[in-house]
Amino acid sequence: MNRLAVIVGLMVVSSLPVMAQNLSVCRENDECNVFVPIAKYMQKGDAECLAAWFADNLQVDVMGTVSNCSRSQARQIIRNFFTNYTPRCFEIVYKSGSYPMEYAVGNLDSGGNMFTVTILVKTNDSGNYIEQLRIEKQ
Repeated sequence: MNRLAVIVGLMVVSSLPVMAQNLSVCRENDECNVFVPIAKYMQKGDAECLAAWFADNLQVDVMGTVSNCSRSQARQIIRNFFTNYTPRCFEIVYKSGSYPMEYAVGNLDSGGNMFTVTILVKTNDSGNYIEQLRIEKQ
């Protein structure tokens, strides 16, 4: 058992420089930006994958109907929205904030309807989570 602990410890210590290097690359490389996968799921209209980014409890505002809800409730709200307004294109047009809170504003085209989407993401020790998602009709 002790040998296993030593081996695992050595693997972790030896990977630290690589992990630190990857973090510095991510800060400079937009592909590691938290909003890249979120934008991809918004464009696909994939409520299931998008919900994986939701905090345990979050605020969802869809066209003025505000809900403080659980992840599963928010997933259902977003699923219903995507059913009624199938996304064709989503583009983030503005990002701001700093650790641990960042937000992005994007335009969602659902073919005939345009929406402004605001996404507030909080970072903590366990990851990045959407704390607030607002969808407003333009």
